[in-house]
Amino acid sequence: MSNAPIVIAGGGLAAAKAAQTLRDQGHEGDVVIVTGEPHRPYERPPLSKDYLRGEADRGAAFTIGEDWFEQNAELRTGEPATGLDPQTRRLALADGSTLDYAKLLIATGSSPRPLPIPGADLRGVHLLRTVDQADLLAAAIREADRVAIVGDGWIGMEVAASARQMGREVTVFGLGAQPLERVLGPEMGLVFGKLHTDHGVDLWRRTQVARILGEDGRAVGVETADGRRVAADVVLLAVGATPNAGLAVAGGLNLRERELGGGVAVDGTLRTSGADVWAAGDVASVPSPHFGRPIRVEHWQTAIDTGVHAAKAMLGDETPYDKLPYFFTDQYDLGMEYVGFVPGPGAYDEVVVSGSVESLEFAAFWVGGGRVLAGMAVNTWDRVGEIEALIRGGEADTEALQAFR
Repeated sequence: MSNAPIVIAGGGLAAAKAAQTLRDQGHEGDVVIVTGEPHRPYERPPLSKDYLRGEADRGAAFTIGEDWFEQNAELRTGEPATGLDPQTRRLALADGSTLDYAKLLIATGSSPRPLPIPGADLRGVHLLRTVDQADLLAAAIREADRVAIVGDGWIGMEVAASARQMGREVTVFGLGAQPLERVLGPEMGLVFGKLHTDHGVDLWRRTQVARILGEDGRAVGVETADGRRVAADVVLLAVGATPNAGLAVAGGLNLRERELGGGVAVDGTLRTSGADVWAAGDVASVPSPHFGRPIRVEHWQTAIDTGVHAAKAMLGDETPYDKLPYFFTDQYDLGMEYVGFVPGPGAYDEVVVSGSVESLEFAAFWVGGGRVLAGMAVNTWDRVGEIEALIRGGEADTEALQAFR
């Protein structure tokens, strides 16, 4: 099967960066990309921000032109892989055909987690993952007066900010004491909570949504577990995402335990348990040499970094992956960059703040076991390298962290 192509299953940023890297590294053989979406690979951060608000066109997401794919890869859109046989190095596709590969990259991403409550299938209830879903949601918000968002994670809060900037009334229902608490803990969750309430968002904390209310097949509101009701013309379900690991399951590849974030288990070169099969992006659970555990990250930078790394590994590079998780957000006039990793709200000892939380110009550091685990810069730019150095350094110096400017 020496003439078989390198195949990339997936149509997101990790897939695109892997394909680009294969060519940049001098690979001259065939490259085939198969994706279930009807579009060429694109990136997703604009979908909840400026693209959703109509402030950016599709070029904000489709950053790699069609001509690049025409010249460098065979792109099969609307043609997802549905089966995998690592023994024969063969993919099964949704149309019943098969595709042989020499090497395979699984970059199938993740999907919005469904919320199994009555009314979730009503018209006017939305999910947000793809550009087509963003188009539908944007059109619905433009026609709406009231938007309800179930879920107070990154997607939920970014869409809340966008909807408010579009002039809509917004209610957010979250299970925690503060929005983003699962990722940032209550201290910094409080900062984001105040940011949104200052901009007119109605935040419902520690609230379980029981059902979506409907009339004539269309959503008209949300009912909570304790019987309270809120009217809404549009409802976004944003309760997290699950890795699209079905291809790995079909191929009998090792998966990571759910308590470690799930996903496809890979080694330091992003190689899976299957011969000549790698994984990158949201679906991959990658060992972190620094944190001593596997981490699965659903963010833009990780898609880029792991896509690049996997492509190099497929060409023979054995260097272990050692990037620290990084992500960013833009909400109203707040821009934030975060680097590092904290498993949950109870996995650190304290948060050390430098700067002014009140004016939203500060840095925050999560400290545990005498070391910096993660850091966040809010409206303070070009500091990620310094924060990473503190994370990779020795014991945390509280006074030095407080003086960080």
